[in-house]
Amino acid sequence: MESIMNKVYCCFPGGKHKALTMSYDDGRTQDRRLVGIFNKYGIKGTFHLNSGLWDSPERIPPEEIKTLYQGHEIACHTVTHPTIARSPLPEVAYEVLNDRRALEAVTGSPVRGLSYPNGSVSEEIERLLPACGIRYSRVVGNSDGFAMPENPYRWMATCHHNHRLLELGQDFLDLFKKQYLYLMYVWGHSYEFDQQQNWELIEKFCEMMGGKDDIWYCTNIELMDCMDNYARLQFAADNHFVFNPNAADCWISVNDEPAIRIPAGEIVTL
Repeated sequence: MESIMNKVYCCFPGGKHKALTMSYDDGRTQDRRLVGIFNKYGIKGTFHLNSGLWDSPERIPPEEIKTLYQGHEIACHTVTHPTIARSPLPEVAYEVLNDRRALEAVTGSPVRGLSYPNGSVSEEIERLLPACGIRYSRVVGNSDGFAMPENPYRWMATCHHNHRLLELGQDFLDLFKKQYLYLMYVWGHSYEFDQQQNWELIEKFCEMMGGKDDIWYCTNIELMDCMDNYARLQFAADNHFVFNPNAADCWISVNDEPAIRIPAGEIVTL
């Protein structure tokens, strides 16, 4: 008799169906205050840095980077912040790869993310980035939504922090349908809080969003790695067992039951 196929959904770590990530550019000294707020409420973010601009007194110096951003992600923003869609591709490759090399030298960890300087991107640049070791790159703009990225190399955030932040945050908290994966992604520049004199906005947002049992707090690359790990799971033809070839655990929901953990390197009967 033919067995009934299991209905399997991928989940975020812990079996959660909502994720929150933050993304901030340029590595200005205001990042110190922003990181402090994130750490206070358990929020995780990605910080995109320009290694060729470290000499400026407005930038976080390289010797502080590993300590300041501990627990968060360091990602590329190119060496000198050019408008790269106007540049020859060898220059783009130089800007990205040398930014990676410099950031990896101070962090001791692989750097695999990017945000486009000035939001500048082209199809040629998109095709180039995987060969430069880049797994994703953020564009500018606001999607006003909570969908997972369809194209990680044109990853648009839910909103800039000056665009409907608290309203969208409340909408995100109100989501409850577990048949979907939801992602809230906020971007900006920490120096804008000084310019706009609205540090209370990000403090209120983080206080509102932090400590929720149904939200996974992640960096940009952790989100990408989670989905890549899920894509490598090897399911039986009838979904009655699964092998996890990854070095990290994965979480899945089977037939709408509470999510289960698939340990790294193991086969689990479903």
